[in-house]
Amino acid sequence: MTARPSATYAAAGVDVAAGDEAVRRIAASLRSLDRPGVLSSIGGFAGRFSMREGGWRDPVLVATTDGVGTKLEIARALARLSSVGQDLVAMCVDDLVCTGAEPIFFLDYLAVGVLDPDAIAELVAGIDAACLEVGCALLGGETAEHPGVMAADQFDLAGFAVGVVERDEQLGPERVRDGDALVALASGGLRSNGYALARHVLLDVCHRDLEGPAWEGSDRSLGDVLLEPSILYAPHVLGALRAHPGSIRAAAHVTGGGLAANLARALPPHVRADVDRSSIEVPRVFAELQREGGVSDDEMARTFNLGIGMVLVVDRDAADGLVVTLRDGGLDAAVAGVVRAGEPA
Repeated sequence: MTARPSATYAAAGVDVAAGDEAVRRIAASLRSLDRPGVLSSIGGFAGRFSMREGGWRDPVLVATTDGVGTKLEIARALARLSSVGQDLVAMCVDDLVCTGAEPIFFLDYLAVGVLDPDAIAELVAGIDAACLEVGCALLGGETAEHPGVMAADQFDLAGFAVGVVERDEQLGPERVRDGDALVALASGGLRSNGYALARHVLLDVCHRDLEGPAWEGSDRSLGDVLLEPSILYAPHVLGALRAHPGSIRAAAHVTGGGLAANLARALPPHVRADVDRSSIEVPRVFAELQREGGVSDDEMARTFNLGIGMVLVVDRDAADGLVVTLRDGGLDAAVAGVVRAGEPA
């Protein structure tokens, strides 16, 4: 009887050497680890962070987790991986900042079909750059190779953010008052939500070319528009909190479910939000999606942000000044409504 060859991890499709090389490249290139409080570097079993160095009085830890969804399929199709790292960080830290928390560290989880050190380095560089922009450390992560389960070029991302806020400075529905103003922050595009519908309409139904013009007369490709990185709202909101202490009551990150569903999460019972959407321009991509797919107004509003990626609930007397602060920081913002007593519509 012929002896069977010895089974190995490599023969099963897992390249340990490639994993080691990916870790080496990541560890050598990370910049966000310079944040005060970081006690460890990439490569150990766990990341360590010292709270003492932050000087907080009564700190409350806040944690979030999220992914990028099927926007990853656009990145995979075009072999352009760096921008989805920013999307991953945005989805996590922009949830975090809705509590008033400052992001302090971030972890990522990456699953791949076949481990390509160059591709991993590109992805993680995007995550690190976004962490640097929001002021948190990419403290660690995990890369898992799933041969035989995922296609060779397939991958999935998840992120985990931890932040801290002083107990008496937390934002939330309990601080909202009748007459508070709503300040809308522009999204510029889809960010990372609604891509299952967007891909279905534009690619499956209309067979649009990702490398062709986004629409007639556009100087950007459809791929450029769909891969536009998510705005990182966290540093802008934290800057506004410092410039206008006590003026921001609550915040809503507009992701899956659209504006109405997410704004409701930032409001107490028995109030309603009267929103004026005309204050923020709706990006052209949404009109293209609606026209090409025959999507109803209600379905669009439930699926996409339609140009408003975050809403701040603020003291009405501070609203105009807060908008100026946000615009001075390079973010398009506008007063877009008011909170009123009464049952939600």
